[in-house]
Amino acid sequence: MSKLRCVPGGRLRLAVIGVGHLGKIHARLTRQLDGVELVGVVDPSPEARAAAQAELGVAAHADHQPLLGQIDAAIIATPTRLHHAVAHDLLVHGVHVFVEKPVTLNVADADDLIQAAEDRGLVLQVGHVERFNPALVAALPHLAEPKYIDANRCGPYSCRSTDVGVVLDLMIHDIDVALSLVEGELAGVSALGAAVIGPNEDWAQARLTFAGGCVVNLSASRVAWQAARTMQVVCCDSIAAIDFGTRKSQVMRPTDAILSGELDVQSLGPAERAHLKDHLFTEYLPLAELPVGEANALVDEQREFVAAIRGETAVRVNGRDGRRALDVAERILAEIAAHRWDGTAVGPIGPRFETRESVLRGPHWQQSRRAVVRRKAG
Repeated sequence: MSKLRCVPGGRLRLAVIGVGHLGKIHARLTRQLDGVELVGVVDPSPEARAAAQAELGVAAHADHQPLLGQIDAAIIATPTRLHHAVAHDLLVHGVHVFVEKPVTLNVADADDLIQAAEDRGLVLQVGHVERFNPALVAALPHLAEPKYIDANRCGPYSCRSTDVGVVLDLMIHDIDVALSLVEGELAGVSALGAAVIGPNEDWAQARLTFAGGCVVNLSASRVAWQAARTMQVVCCDSIAAIDFGTRKSQVMRPTDAILSGELDVQSLGPAERAHLKDHLFTEYLPLAELPVGEANALVDEQREFVAAIRGETAVRVNGRDGRRALDVAERILAEIAAHRWDGTAVGPIGPRFETRESVLRGPHWQQSRRAVVRRKAG
């Protein structure tokens, strides 16, 4: 692999490609980066370009070609289907790339970007922002050797990211976090889901099993009437509850008497049982609120991108991390497509896969289908 091509001094010239909802936020936040100059934004929409130009006072272009040779780095927040083409063109022209999640629509395209970046010594960072969420950061010291993870990520339909389904839109956040916590190889995947509004799946559930015995349950929906972004991590001597939305974390760590099995519940009298119930989470399974720092996760990942370009650190979510999460997502999509329900009822909440095989469309679906056929053949 080539040595990293650093930009150690001077101002870093940056562009934001795609200024829709998230891209516009990225562009605004670049103002908080020391030594970084936002030299332009790109969007095919004339309205989006005009709004960004008026707010940010920078040049706005319909595509990124005029910026080649004028920028050192770029943040890509286009629809997912464009990630590979835009990122690859930037990389081959020597531009460091931050690309929003998922890295691409399929693993083959992700491999292409990884190779292009490594051949040229360029930073390729993937925008899995939850790794920078202060609630997760606060909980990390308490998450040694997870044995069970349960994640729930859901909310109402936002009409954004409709070019992909809920697995690549929402669930992939928790896939990435789980993969960062669990060591060992993924041993098995089972999943189900369905389209409600369509054309891609709008709710999904998946179960991942790892060679070391850890089990991860993932639930995601973008047609839920209540929003949630939570994760519970069970370890040998603690249980942590992380709320990515409210940015709160709690940890429950059993006392030595519980861990050693000294407490015999069967031998307790009525008064002792009442005391146990009333003081369960203070004296027996003490529950503590963790101190969570004030931080803007998007700014933090932008700062890490800039620091990596300057050779000061490595990004915590690189191209290979993004590719690993995408690979698991493709396996989940393949299992969803293969799932069948008994019965004849067909509807948006149920087994539309019986009558609408194309409900999972696009390059990720085609590659996933080939992958599951290969696994079953093997």
